Amino acid sequence: MPLPVQCAGEGEKQESSVTQVAQRPEDTDVGDALADFQLVRQRSRSLVAPLEVEDFGVQPMADASPPKWHLAHTTWFFETFLLQPFLAGYQPLDARYSYLFNSYYNGIGAQFPRARRGQLSRPTVAEIMAYRDHVDAAMATLVKTTADDEVLRRLVLGIHHEEQHQELLITDLKYAFGHNPLQPAYGHAPAVAASQSAGALTYSDLAGGLVEIGREPLAALRRSSFSFDNETPRHLVWLEPYRLADRCVTNAEYLAFMADDGYGRPELWLADGWAWLQQSQAPCAPLYWFEEDGRWWSYTLGGPQVLDLEGPVCHISGYEADAYARWAGARLPNEAEWEAAAAGSGAEGAFLEDGRFHPGNAAIGPLAAMRGDLWEWTSSAYGPYPGYRPLPGALGEYNGKFMANQLVLRGGSCATPRAHLRDSYRNFFYPPDRWQFTGVRLAQDA
Repeated sequence: MPLPVQCAGEGEKQESSVTQVAQRPEDTDVGDALADFQLVRQRSRSLVAPLEVEDFGVQPMADASPPKWHLAHTTWFFETFLLQPFLAGYQPLDARYSYLFNSYYNGIGAQFPRARRGQLSRPTVAEIMAYRDHVDAAMATLVKTTADDEVLRRLVLGIHHEEQHQELLITDLKYAFGHNPLQPAYGHAPAVAASQSAGALTYSDLAGGLVEIGREPLAALRRSSFSFDNETPRHLVWLEPYRLADRCVTNAEYLAFMADDGYGRPELWLADGWAWLQQSQAPCAPLYWFEEDGRWWSYTLGGPQVLDLEGPVCHISGYEADAYARWAGARLPNEAEWEAAAAGSGAEGAFLEDGRFHPGNAAIGPLAAMRGDLWEWTSSAYGPYPGYRPLPGALGEYNGKFMANQLVLRGGSCATPRAHLRDSYRNFFYPPDRWQFTGVRLAQDA
């Protein structure tokens, strides 16, 4: 397959179907905690089942970790925050893993440099799988014998943590395969079927007013009551009347922006976005797009395919999303507008369990696909809600210390586990980031 054509300087997670992995109930009882844990751990193994051993160590950029690191780090999380403090007599399989697979928890200790994770040829994939087996067996003992609610609270958190890394594993793997000259397909991913006609873009009118967003902080022992600390506390926000698009922007619509010199018009771009374009010689099209013989193609996890004009544009940065919105005479929604609208939204898009690994437009109607298919950029800076309190101890580093210089995204994607998502869920990335399944839903003032 040909290499993607890019503007100058483009650069800088045995066969088995993921859909065959048993699905977890939405509301996990305390008595189901071990089964819930085991199902999530099984899904991670299913996701890496199609990979060759050479795939497990590839790290194409600093932000994308190798598959085997994701497998090891999620295991380290259970070992560090559950087994070592709560299981008497627990012995680590290898004490050196505490350094190798700590991501960013300074309260735990030093970490192996993030940008060098791909240099770790050892431990081997087999040794990391043995590490997972070791921790899983100890976790079974702990969960069966504990009477401590804190164990169950941390177990629920750890399950959600592993689900985050399942999504990262897929998106990081796409970055690795998409930048390989062979552009290989991921074994679970089908060829992307052409989308139905997206139709003309329509808007839903929303009254605004005084709305509540977020979640109350709860000591979650059940699946249904869980939220990350950055989703709390629930609070009131005043919204002026607004309009929100009923679908995300399509590839055809984004091509029209490109044809109108959207990447060459500084009046459309935030100052930082224009600097990103100029200083980094950023690409002049969404990530994974390339042009050949007068047609646009895109790399998907099913392999390179002719660009689906009716499908939603994905893998665009926050800067690109904002510039497109200006060009279209619209704006990005803020996160409160998004969450208030999601409460009355329509059909859902694809999630990880659907096994498509690419967004489509099968969900149609008013406010369709606000959940699934694509993470949607908002104009909201990622920061604390009024009254926010991080978790105590090292777990307080999970979200709070990243509340600077990032934008909030909402809605989940085709790589997000379905039960992992809530309308209050706040994802966050830096405005130049594009390797996640990110798109844009337009908003307007009423």
